[in-house]
Amino acid sequence: VSALVALSFSGAIGLTFLMLGCALEYYGVYWPLFVLIFYFICPIPHFIAKRVSDDTDAASSACRELAYFFTTGIVVSAFGFPIILARVEAIKWGACGLVLAGNAVIFLTILGFFLVFGRGDDFSWEQW
Repeated sequence: VSALVALSFSGAIGLTFLMLGCALEYYGVYWPLFVLIFYFICPIPHFIAKRVSDDTDAASSACRELAYFFTTGIVVSAFGFPIILARVEAIKWGACGLVLAGNAVIFLTILGFFLVFGRGDDFSWEQW
C-alpha cells in the first residue's frame, strides 16, 4: 500500500510541474500539455510485448527488445517536444524546464509502477 501511495504522490508532483509550466501567468501557453499523449502511449509497447511474448524464461526476446526500443523512442520524443517548442519560441525556456522536470518525475513514476507491480505475483497490474 505504501508503494501505491508513493507512486501516486510522485505522479501528482510530476503533473504539478507540467501544469505550472503551462498555467503560470508568465508562461500562459498550453502547448506543453501535448506531452500527456506521450505519457499515455509510453506503456503500450510493454503491454503488447507482455501479451505476445510466450517465452518468459528467456533472458531476452526480440519482441521485448522491440518494445524497449519503441518505449525509448516515446520517452526521448517526450523530452524533445518541449525543447523544440522552446526553440521555435512557442513556449518560454522556463516553461520548458518545468515540463522537463515533470517528464522526469512522471517517467520515473511509470518505471516505478512496472518495477513494483510487474513482478507477476498475486498483487500486480495484470489484475487491473
